[in-house]
Amino acid sequence: MNGSDFLTKKDKKKKGHSVQDLIGVTKFTQYGVETNRGELVFYTIAPTNISVLSSVNIENKIRHFMMLLSALPDIEFACTDASECFDNNKMYLQSRYEEEPNSKVKKILKNDMDFLDDIQIEMATARQFVFVTRYRSQKPEQVFSSANKVEKLISEQGFEVRRMKKEDIKRFFALYFGASMNGEKMPDIDGEQFVSIDSL
Repeated sequence: MNGSDFLTKKDKKKKGHSVQDLIGVTKFTQYGVETNRGELVFYTIAPTNISVLSSVNIENKIRHFMMLLSALPDIEFACTDASECFDNNKMYLQSRYEEEPNSKVKKILKNDMDFLDDIQIEMATARQFVFVTRYRSQKPEQVFSSANKVEKLISEQGFEVRRMKKEDIKRFFALYFGASMNGEKMPDIDGEQFVSIDSL
């Protein structure tokens, strides 16, 4: 009897799962990302500061958004931070501050916490709004044509829209999963920067 005999069916099923399997992303495509539930194309929408708009203009924005949803009922959307969240860093500094016996080090830790607070206040309104369209079993030229129509429809409803490129999507994922502020510089395949063609 070998070690694998002790694994239950459930354990064997779990063993082969990776983070990539969990989030369902297979690869980058020409216009977005391929997932196990179709190809996703992302559009970033410039946020509008409604605090400076009149109630009439706000109503118009809502009406345009409703018209967009009527024209594209299958569109998906997300609102996320446009910059890294510092909550974990602040919690770590706070715990270090409480445990630290040296008053000089405590002062440095306090300065660091104040600095992070200032940054967070500046970025409190930094949000990014993303619309997503899903395409199943379509050829690249069909996706391209449809993606252009979607972008035009969003623009016609008064939204400042731009289709996201690979670097934008990578940064969006990196921020969403809390991995890095420089997601656009991350490799497409984990570890590919350490492998050269000569070594294969």
